[in-house]
Amino acid sequence: MAGANTPTEYISHHLQNLTFGQHPNGEWGFAHTKKEASDMGFWSIHVDSMAFSVVLGVFFLALFRFVAKRAVSGVPGKLQNFVEVVIEFIDENVKDAFHAKNPLIAPLALTIFVWVFLMNAMDLIPVDWLPGLASLAGISYLKVVPTTDINITFGMSLTVFVLVIFYSIKVKGVGGFAKELTLQPFNHPIAIPFNLLIEGVALLSKPVSLALRLFGNMYAGELIFILIAMVGYLQLPLHFVWAVFHILVISLQAFIFMMLTIVYLSLAHEEH
Repeated sequence: MAGANTPTEYISHHLQNLTFGQHPNGEWGFAHTKKEASDMGFWSIHVDSMAFSVVLGVFFLALFRFVAKRAVSGVPGKLQNFVEVVIEFIDENVKDAFHAKNPLIAPLALTIFVWVFLMNAMDLIPVDWLPGLASLAGISYLKVVPTTDINITFGMSLTVFVLVIFYSIKVKGVGGFAKELTLQPFNHPIAIPFNLLIEGVALLSKPVSLALRLFGNMYAGELIFILIAMVGYLQLPLHFVWAVFHILVISLQAFIFMMLTIVYLSLAHEEH
């Protein structure tokens, strides 16, 4: 691939996002080197991660809408049967883990599972295919797995965190939520600073653990695919073997992110 002459450069090239932002000279545009991307600072955007996540989200909505519009009550087709199995699987897990009443939880769980699974599944595409096509179009960098971008995983986890705070206050009230943070695990005024420290850390660890768990597992999987791609023509059988195993990782990470979201929101609905 262009711009990658050594194994180190090859790996670094594949791990670099297509970044758009403001250059140090004040001009806006795409970064053509890793240094330019780092110089753009916090307000730059990873265009490839955003584009692929949005496209996959639209694909998910379009696919399920297509099936819903053509659903039959008799013998379902293969696609309808697959969608129904996924929905039933999500519904059973929501019923087992979430004991309050909230019409948002099941659709949210379905969206998280399918969307994260689709983003993870981009890892199964050979690493040089899409970046190679992009380089022919003059695009220097392209990462095709959104969940290997810490910005994407943190964005999703922070959304879950906002929902946890919202429903904690809605169900328990501001006072109830404050008491939960200050009077647990020791119900005594003297222990309030200690309780606040413990509960504050536990609360803030939820979005951090959600984001880092998904990012870390998918980033490691992508790195192995990149290393496999470096062996040349032998990469196809090795890619197939690792891809078969990686399907389990892809599914498991989507399931874990969904289940932790359900559990966190279930805790937010419980009054102590």
